[in-house]
Amino acid sequence: MEKQQIKKRIEKLKKEISRHRYLYHVYDKQEISDAASDSLKNELFKLEMEHPEFITPDSPTQRVGGKPLDKFKKVRHSAPMMSLFDAFSREDMRDWEKRMERIMPGQRFDYFCELKLDGLAAALVYEKGKFSLGATRGDGAIGEDVTQNLRTVEAIPLALRRPEESELVKIGLPKPARNKFYAALDKGTIEARGEAIMTKKVFNELNRKYKKEGKPPLANPRNAAAGSIRQLDSKLTAARKLDCYVYSLITDLGLERHEQELELAAVLGFKVLKYNKYCKNLEEVLAFHGEWEKNREKLPFHCDGVAVKINQLSLWPRLGTVGKGPRYIMAYKFSAEQAVTKIKDVVWQVGRTGVLTPTAALEPVAVGGVTISRATLHNMDEIERLGLKINDTVIIERAGDVIPKVIKVLPKLREGGEKNIKPPADCPICGGKVVKAPGEVAYRCVNKNCYAVNLRRLTHWASRKAADIPGLGPKIIEQLAREGLARDISDFYKLTAGDLKPLERFADKSADNLAKAIAAKKEIDLARFIYGLGIRHAGEETALLLAKQFSIFNFQFSNKFKISITEIIKHYQELKVEELERVEDVGPIVARSIYDWFHNKYNLALLDRLEKNGVTIKPLEWRGKPQILAGKTFVLTGTLESLTRDEAKDKIRKLGGDISSSVSKKIDFVVAGAEPGSKHDKARKLGVEIINEQEFLKML
Repeated sequence: MEKQQIKKRIEKLKKEISRHRYLYHVYDKQEISDAASDSLKNELFKLEMEHPEFITPDSPTQRVGGKPLDKFKKVRHSAPMMSLFDAFSREDMRDWEKRMERIMPGQRFDYFCELKLDGLAAALVYEKGKFSLGATRGDGAIGEDVTQNLRTVEAIPLALRRPEESELVKIGLPKPARNKFYAALDKGTIEARGEAIMTKKVFNELNRKYKKEGKPPLANPRNAAAGSIRQLDSKLTAARKLDCYVYSLITDLGLERHEQELELAAVLGFKVLKYNKYCKNLEEVLAFHGEWEKNREKLPFHCDGVAVKINQLSLWPRLGTVGKGPRYIMAYKFSAEQAVTKIKDVVWQVGRTGVLTPTAALEPVAVGGVTISRATLHNMDEIERLGLKINDTVIIERAGDVIPKVIKVLPKLREGGEKNIKPPADCPICGGKVVKAPGEVAYRCVNKNCYAVNLRRLTHWASRKAADIPGLGPKIIEQLAREGLARDISDFYKLTAGDLKPLERFADKSADNLAKAIAAKKEIDLARFIYGLGIRHAGEETALLLAKQFSIFNFQFSNKFKISITEIIKHYQELKVEELERVEDVGPIVARSIYDWFHNKYNLALLDRLEKNGVTIKPLEWRGKPQILAGKTFVLTGTLESLTRDEAKDKIRKLGGDISSSVSKKIDFVVAGAEPGSKHDKARKLGVEIINEQEFLKML
C-alpha cells in the first residue's frame, strides 16, 4: 500500500476500534467478539510500528506509556474538587431540604440521584476534543497529574466522540447551547469529573492470581483503585483493569439540568452509571436510597451511598457552598457495615504519658472489604459500659468505614468460658507499677523510664506540632532507641551523619539529610518547645498560653531573636502555683503539673542537656502587629475549605486573638466549618455567636 492508503487505513481502524469501545462501555453492546476486536488492534499496532509518523496520542495503541515517571507533577484544578456533606438518616435528608428552603423560600426542588462509587475521584480535561490531562483530587485545589495512568483505562475516551446535532436536540439543548458545545469541542476545553474504580470481579480475579504467585493480596477495591492510579509505571496501572464512570461535566455548556450533563457525557463517549435516576421529590429520593441499600451487594462494584443533587443547574450558584462542600449536593450514606466476631484477648498499649489503652484482639473478620483483627476499646469505663468479657461474641463496626469499634456484646451467645477484663497491675512493657489516679478514667504506668513511654515521648518531640523534624518518624526513632542513640530528646541534637550511616536503611544521602534536618531545627518556637516537652495536661493551646504569658511577663525578651533554656527555667522556677493559675484557661491541676515538671531534677537535667547540645528558643511574636482580635476568644469546629485548622489558629493568634478547645459563655465566636460537631450545638444553646468560614475570613 502507498503511504496515503496506509494513513487512510490507520484512520479507519482507529475510528472502528473507538466505535466498538463506545458501544461496549457506554451502551453495554458488543457487535464483534473480543478476539475480533483484538485482531483490529493488532493490525493497527503493526501498521503504526511500520509507519510511526502516523502515530497520534489518541490512538488506541497509545494507552500505555513507555517510560515510568520519577514523580507526579502538581496541577491546579480549573474549579475546586469539593468533598460532599454526609447524611445518615431520613431526618438528615429532610433537614437538608429545609435548609435549602430557608435559603430559597417558595422554591420547589427536584433531584437527580447517583450511586456514590467508592474509588478515586479524577478530573478529565480535553483540549479540542483530545484527552490532555487527568488529575487526582489532591487537596481539592491542587491534585497530581496522573494522565499517563488514566490513559490506560479503557472506559476513558482518548478523543471525545462528535455527536450529531439530532442527538443534542434529543437531550434538550437549545440552539445557542449546541453552538457553545461544538465550539468547546472543536476549539476549546471540556472537562469531566469521574470516579476511577476497580470492580469486584477484577478485584477477586487479581487476588486469586496474586495468591498463586505468592504476592500479598489487595486490601479492598477502593484502595486498589487509588493505589493503581498512583503507580509511577503506567504498565502496572494497565494490568489492574480499572473502570471509570463520569458524574459531572464542569465546563459551562449552557445546560439547564444536571441529568442533561450525564446524557451529554454519554454521547461524548464517557461511561455513565445506568442506575442513576431522576426523582421529582424527596420521597422518591428516599425510596431510591432504600432500594439500593437493600440491593447494593448485587452491584458489580462497591458503593457507600447515594449522591443526591439538585437537578436545576441554575440553583447551584444561588445555593452556593459552605465549608468543604456544596449545599446543593448531599451524600446520603448507606448504614455502616457491621460484622460479628469474638474477642480473643485484650492487649494494653502504653502512650507517651504512660496511659494504658485497651485494644481488643479479634478473630479476624471481613468488614467492608477489609479484614479486621483489632478494635479499640478506649478505656475501662467503655469496657464496663459494654459489659464486655474475653471470649464474648460481639458486633463490630467500621465507624465512618474506617475505625473498627466494638459496639455491642451478644451475652446470649456466651458458653461459660468467658473471662472478666481487668487492667494490668504491672506495665506490659516495663513491668512498672500501674495506678489509676483519683478522678481519672485512665490507668497509667508510673515508671518514668518505661521504654514504651519514652519511645512515644521521643516521637512526640519530633512531631509536626512540636520540634517538627522532617524525616524523624516513629520507625527511625525506634531504631535509634534500640541502638542506644536516642535515650532522651537531647540525644537527637548530638547525632551526626557518621552515627547514622552504619544503621540499616540509611545510605550516605539519607544520613546527611536527617543530620541536616535536625541541625536546622535547633531553634524552636517557645510554644512548640513547651508542647514538645510533653508536660502532663499541657496540650497545644496551654503551651501557647504559657508562651504568651512568658513573653508578656518578661518584657525584655520581646525584641530578642533568641532566648536560652536557662532563661526559661529561671522564669518557671520563680513562678508559684497560684501565679500559674492566673494564666487564662490554666486551672489548678494543670498549674500543679507545670510547677512539678519544672521542679523535677530529672527534667531540669534534660533541659540542661538540650541547651548544651545547642537548642535555643525563639520567643513568641506578640508585639509590632495590629492586634485586631485582641481580647477575642475563638472555638473552631468542623472542616474549613480554604485553610487548615492549624493555619486558622495561627492567623487568630498573630492578630492577638485566643483559641479555646471548649465552648462556654466566655467565648466570643465559634467558627463553623463543614460538618460541625457538638460544639456548634452547644454554642447555639448558649447564645454564642456562630460565624461561617466566609465571615471568618472577612474578619481576618
